[in-house]
Amino acid sequence: MKPTLLILAAGMGSRYGGLKQMDAFGPNGETIIDYSIYDAIDAGFGKISFIIREEFREAFEKVFGPKLDGRVEYEFISQDLNDLPGELTAPEGRTKPWGTAHAVWAARKHITTPFGIINADDYYGKEAFFQLCEFLNDPDNIRSNNYCIIAYFLKNTLSDHGTVNRGVIYQKEDSLDTIEETLKIFKEGEKIFYPKEGHNVELHPDTLVSMNMFGFMPTYFNYTTHKFTDFLKAHMHEQKSEYYIPAVIDDMNHESFADIKVIESDSSWFGVTYQEDKPFVQEKIKELIESGVYPGFLWD
Repeated sequence: MKPTLLILAAGMGSRYGGLKQMDAFGPNGETIIDYSIYDAIDAGFGKISFIIREEFREAFEKVFGPKLDGRVEYEFISQDLNDLPGELTAPEGRTKPWGTAHAVWAARKHITTPFGIINADDYYGKEAFFQLCEFLNDPDNIRSNNYCIIAYFLKNTLSDHGTVNRGVIYQKEDSLDTIEETLKIFKEGEKIFYPKEGHNVELHPDTLVSMNMFGFMPTYFNYTTHKFTDFLKAHMHEQKSEYYIPAVIDDMNHESFADIKVIESDSSWFGVTYQEDKPFVQEKIKELIESGVYPGFLWD
């Protein structure tokens, strides 16, 4: 059975100023998601699952349905802040869902195959999808409950228009040791820093970071049900608390639940955090089309 690609597309794009998941970046109105799906199908993924907000379902169906009909199986799954484990209920006044780990957990009833995860607003590069699909199709990884993280160089993941948050990867041989969520990373000349305890800490440009491209087995869902329950019991009263994928991975790694392989990708990465990033992304896509990586009309 072919693996599934789960696309996290429920974000509101507050720093971008709108739904960047639906914004046009290609010459014929293509979104960044279009290029990810195109690469995923090419690599061998058999199903595309979108995590969305219910209020945007109609818009997603209108944009992506006609492109994917007859090409690949697909579905739209809502991330509902009231979809919680057991008898837990969201506190009064809470309006925001519970973060990326909750978004993945929302797909627990829909995915039964090995699956990959990506952000909707990031371009990961064709080779990265082949690397991810190959890992998920490997019988040894399925049998051994191995997971993976596709790693990128920090220097290739920054924005010229503001700070970014990245999961910094620390390895032991070819496996993950720990992943540290690092906030407000910024460039200053040729150097890269993040603030910590009142001063700036420098990061090497070739530091490996997570861009939320992971490979998981279906066992992920049972594990996170327990962990998400623990998180909510400790943090539910905090109106802006969120449960992130890197926190889940760190837990399962340290508890020896799964061996998480670090796969270094040579693929080019780019994404949009701010509206000012859009011209750069449009130019990069134009270059990829001119070099023959993509056709001008993606779905023709």
